[in-house]
Amino acid sequence: VGHCHPDIVKAAHEQNQLLNTNSRYLHDNVVDYAERLSKTLPEKLCIFYFLNSGSEANDLALRLARQYTGHEDVIVLDHAYHGHLTSLIDISPYKFRNLDGQKEWVHVAPVPDTYRGLYREDHENSGTAYADEVKNIIEHAQKRGRKIAAFFAESLPSVGGQIIPPAGYFQKVAEHVHKAGAVFIADEIQVGFGRVGKHFWAFQLQGEDFIPDIVTMGKPIGNGHPLACVATTKEIAEAFAATGVEYFNTFGGNPVSCAIGLAVLDVIEKEQLQAHATEVGNFLMKILKEQQIKHPIIGDVRGCGLFIGVDLIK
Repeated sequence: VGHCHPDIVKAAHEQNQLLNTNSRYLHDNVVDYAERLSKTLPEKLCIFYFLNSGSEANDLALRLARQYTGHEDVIVLDHAYHGHLTSLIDISPYKFRNLDGQKEWVHVAPVPDTYRGLYREDHENSGTAYADEVKNIIEHAQKRGRKIAAFFAESLPSVGGQIIPPAGYFQKVAEHVHKAGAVFIADEIQVGFGRVGKHFWAFQLQGEDFIPDIVTMGKPIGNGHPLACVATTKEIAEAFAATGVEYFNTFGGNPVSCAIGLAVLDVIEKEQLQAHATEVGNFLMKILKEQQIKHPIIGDVRGCGLFIGVDLIK
């Protein structure tokens, strides 16, 4: 919402003057904030865990998936990056290919890129074709006695090249994933909170009939303040709680973080930033496409709202 936005600075300052404590002490802000966030999401995503960073959120999502399914393996998209913790480097091809390589429990699916990928714009149904690649990975893993816990993907792959997945891709993937007893995790850390303009969450671009089982949030959630969140279903949360090992995060969901989170949502609404992302994004796409006509080096211009990629070619 902009550097040093006065409303955010004020919310942080006022709450700091009153009370900032660890989350062992109950405070209304965390409940008020969870309620506000829940209004932006599909009804079934109704349980919220608060943390300090996107990496923490993705690590918790992994734990939730494994506890709920009783499985270990994870399918990720090629070129993906999900965070800096050891568990997340392991599921980030962007990183592990330069480090220790691919773990046995990690499976890499092709990124659903219709410009440079396996199935391109001229394919009759690229969404189904890319989803079938995930299905093949699941079947191959199961033949080797592996069990999939989660399909883990950014709703719009960012490090992978600002990719806009083809229509129907997530729905088909979710079918294959659920059939394998796994869950679908949507990483909204870079692309959530109205950045795509027409929707508050990027996964909603795939249509109302698609709802992930777990959604992770970070980056814009606190406008630069360390705040993150995992949203999930009651069933997954109950399976996680059933271990008897409670989830605790000293400062995740503290009063100041939640006051800031609330202020961010207020500003997005008050200043109509979603509509702004659509308008400015459309303008930027228009002038980039004009440049594309003039310059052969511009191979592709793609995007939605203020998530835009320009693919340069030789």
